[in-house]
Amino acid sequence: MALSQIRKQRLEKLEALKRSGADAYPRNVKRTHVISEALLGFSGLSNSKEKVVLVGRIISVREHGGATFLHFKDGEGKIQAYLKKDRLGQKEYKFFLDNFDIGDIVEIQGILFETKRGEKTIEASDFRMLAKDILPLPEKWHGLQDVEERFRKRYLDLIMNEEIRSKFKLRSRIIRKIREILDHKEFIEVETPILQPIPGGAFAKPFKTHLNALKMDLYLRVAPELYLKRLLVGGFEKIYEIGRCFRNEGMDKHHNPDFTMMELYWAYKSRDGLMEFVESFFKELAKEINGSQSFKYQGKTIDLSKPFARIKFRDLLKEHCNIDIEKTNKSGLKKKLNELGIKPDPKWPEHEYFDALYKKACLPNLVQPIFMTDHPIEMNLLSRAKEDNKKYADRFQLIIGGIELVNGFSELNDPIEQKKRFESSNISPERKDKDFIDALEYGMPPTAGLGLGIDRLIVLLTDSHSLREVILFPTMRPIK
Repeated sequence: MALSQIRKQRLEKLEALKRSGADAYPRNVKRTHVISEALLGFSGLSNSKEKVVLVGRIISVREHGGATFLHFKDGEGKIQAYLKKDRLGQKEYKFFLDNFDIGDIVEIQGILFETKRGEKTIEASDFRMLAKDILPLPEKWHGLQDVEERFRKRYLDLIMNEEIRSKFKLRSRIIRKIREILDHKEFIEVETPILQPIPGGAFAKPFKTHLNALKMDLYLRVAPELYLKRLLVGGFEKIYEIGRCFRNEGMDKHHNPDFTMMELYWAYKSRDGLMEFVESFFKELAKEINGSQSFKYQGKTIDLSKPFARIKFRDLLKEHCNIDIEKTNKSGLKKKLNELGIKPDPKWPEHEYFDALYKKACLPNLVQPIFMTDHPIEMNLLSRAKEDNKKYADRFQLIIGGIELVNGFSELNDPIEQKKRFESSNISPERKDKDFIDALEYGMPPTAGLGLGIDRLIVLLTDSHSLREVILFPTMRPIK
């Protein structure tokens, strides 16, 4: 039957409900138990013959003579209901069959019992419509061929796919555990502006908007970094923020235009001390979420139980590309990129060549946890230089399963040097934050900080293929 015909039939049922005096969308609900509570306390409730009221969405219906069995589910569980014509009366029983459909949200009152097959069931003595479903639910979920529709209509995905519902519950649990770990370490959670006059803290292209009240252009933040550092100047020593960031750039399995980031700053902490914290943080998180520090990701076993490996950026390129960044030039880099199928932009500075090589030839091979350290200083506008070699930044990245999860470094707190870097860099004038330099001139303590991509972390810990699997409403190309 065509969708339009089904919708027409259901609208007719909606009108029939109204004519009967029933409210198809009532305001008040009489629920006594969520389904999981009823199942957990089933023995006591069934033995006492106590009436319970359960609610949920009908997901299956089957008639059997003068009786109807249906399954319905709420946000926490699923149960069977038994509607018997002799118990309800012929009129009420027929009213249900004539006007109720799979997809409707219903309220069912009755006594719990167990069928001969051992299925926990509620025998209905009364029922009521809570929300009439006008459009039919998909009969089946057809896997990858419907993947785009799953993301566009996530509400249907959540109704039909229990695995997806569990994944987003797990996402919430992971974020809750992150907060628990940081709160235990006495970090303070803060909030900084999403609308910013200067898109600072990262090189990414921003989204631009306009504030009519003040007649000024603003940007959706690409990172909260520069505001969080102002709080360090103000005297906070251990702070973090979990929030949305926005970058107007490409989309792939590890990038979405809006995403969730955690940034953390720890005053009087070294880069190496922060790396030790990150390692223990990941070990604790994995054990809490997966029950073990060893888990599967995309067919590979990730083992966090051993000490995390460490390698310098220069050594990584030597190993995987046979390139020494101190002994090569743009011509040699271009040749290597061409061999890898990458056409470099002629406007790229040298460090962009390094980054392209690393992402193409090195990153996919970094499966087990590894700290990559000591990036060329040109790649790090806001990081301190290494004390023993000013050509390199006092920086690290944590990579697991070929995913860049954490970017951290010793924060540059010298206002003169920071101003010099802003002026000598190729970032646009509107991104050179004078107020941030002014703040640094009041003194920011030695600090180590990091950014953690929450969505990427969820991808790893839930063994998901892409960010779109773990973002409830990912950005999608419109249907023409």
